[in-house]
Amino acid sequence: MSETKYWDRTDSFEEKMRMLDAAWKRKDYRLARALAHSVRNTLAQAQAEEDRPGTPLAGREDAVDTLPAGWRAWAKGWQHYQTVTLDEPAGVSRPPEPVEITLRVPAGHASSLGREVRVARVTSGELREVPSQVYHEVRRGEERLCQVLFMASGAAHQRHTYLILYGNEDAELPRYASDLETRGEGFALDIENDFFRASLSRQMGQLERMTLKREHGLELFAGGEGHGEPPGIDWAHDYVTAGRIQKLRITLWETCPDYEVVRGPLCTMVRRWGFPYSPVHPVFSPARVNVDVEYRFYAGLPWFHKIGAMTATKDVEIDALRDDEWVFSGQSFTDLLWMGPDGKMRTGPVDPKLTDDVWAIGFCNPGSRDSFVGLFLEHRGEGVPPLRHNANPLMFYRWHGHCWSRYPLARGATMPAGAVLRQKNAYAAIAYDAAGGSRRLEELRHRLVNPYAVSAGELPRTGAAAQQSGRLARAGEAGDSPISKKALWAALRGCKDEQLYVTDTSVVDLGLVYDLRVEGDVVYVLMAMPHRGRPRLGFFTYGSGGNSTPVRTELMKVPGVRKVVVEQTWEPGWTVNRMTPEGRRKLGIDS
Repeated sequence: MSETKYWDRTDSFEEKMRMLDAAWKRKDYRLARALAHSVRNTLAQAQAEEDRPGTPLAGREDAVDTLPAGWRAWAKGWQHYQTVTLDEPAGVSRPPEPVEITLRVPAGHASSLGREVRVARVTSGELREVPSQVYHEVRRGEERLCQVLFMASGAAHQRHTYLILYGNEDAELPRYASDLETRGEGFALDIENDFFRASLSRQMGQLERMTLKREHGLELFAGGEGHGEPPGIDWAHDYVTAGRIQKLRITLWETCPDYEVVRGPLCTMVRRWGFPYSPVHPVFSPARVNVDVEYRFYAGLPWFHKIGAMTATKDVEIDALRDDEWVFSGQSFTDLLWMGPDGKMRTGPVDPKLTDDVWAIGFCNPGSRDSFVGLFLEHRGEGVPPLRHNANPLMFYRWHGHCWSRYPLARGATMPAGAVLRQKNAYAAIAYDAAGGSRRLEELRHRLVNPYAVSAGELPRTGAAAQQSGRLARAGEAGDSPISKKALWAALRGCKDEQLYVTDTSVVDLGLVYDLRVEGDVVYVLMAMPHRGRPRLGFFTYGSGGNSTPVRTELMKVPGVRKVVVEQTWEPGWTVNRMTPEGRRKLGIDS
């Protein structure tokens, strides 16, 4: 049969499930495992095609040409913008904190939001660029969507106006100065900023240890052999099954069942999800409580987020369940810190009357000024009785040192199918002193539970736009490249993936070119490969393996090019969202 359409060239979820069921029934387990893995790949492709990154702002798009003359000159090279308003709701002055929006633009008004998006703040009649980070870019029909993150600060009750600019084919991936450094691959990362260095487990991505970057550099760790798995300081999430037969843990994962990583100048995000493992996996492999956890580490901030959810896929009786637990070996801290529902930090034992209404917990040493405190920002359940917000802190935990554990459900509780436990916490490692440490923690939590109110806005009606010096564009981004980028992109469209024998599909059609910049007579190209089964970029760069249209050769034909440097990246990972409409048409994806 000739393969002429997309579904001739692959197999659907339904077809694979029929084959899997048949293999299971005839006990062909090796084939069944192969099919199960293929189903997983189909699900990853469906997620790339159908997931939406969030609820977009209902903003109005305007043309840069309509801006006041001074602003228009400053933004030369960009074609479109949307206006975003931030309102400070809590009556407090705010140091920099992350703001995240979902941006939606017409598909034809940008070719790559990751390259093109810039954020500018209106300040004293001028536009000033604010470093930003774009991630989770997708194309859905005639729209492009993405998440945009930037830092905002300001006075109490102040309103801020920002412009989100896009629509510049000459734009390059922005390179912002940042104290955030991320090393490693996949989820096995070391993440560092000016305040701490965090190391994630190479086995399963859990936070293993943290060094506080002040004075003596206290290292927070949990020693020993764990329970047979590598020990770390973060032990949640886990639960004990009915009858106390076993404890199922995400720290027992041999590797992350599924994960996503976002790396950038402002934030590194590591999200992992799957069913916790038994101590004798896979003898017992229940698929009853799916755990989804995400760390977010930020540039310039002495705290990080952990966001989590535990979802019951069927009715499940639970002997005990924890959604927050931290263990620290040694005796580095001298005092217990905790917060009740009034938002006030206290030292000493938790008030017995407030045992199940704790909203921050941690440890400090006013002498050394070291501290580590969990601030509970959100803790709620869906489809279950009201949660217990406890912490059960111990200053001396079974020869380790310090520990706290949160058990949100009563012992023997049942989570019905569809029930979800949700949390969002911030963990702060500030320089703590008796005079002002508690106040700083109280203010931090107050700001985080009352974030900026973000809305689609309009340009300020009062005050004239100032004539301003400088410009948004870097050299080569405003139609002033020493070698025509239009000519360079045209040359790249002649670079084919000859493993797709008859489709005539270029690296541009596939979306494998992430960035293109020119420095004098040298052209730099940043490229990805479609998946790790094809890790050798030389196939495209130099024409290895019989590729007759290599990138270097085609670009060297453009007048003025003396040298071509092709660099490879795996971040962010390539997906079908990066393909052009022409590329999708050639592969029959939309047929």
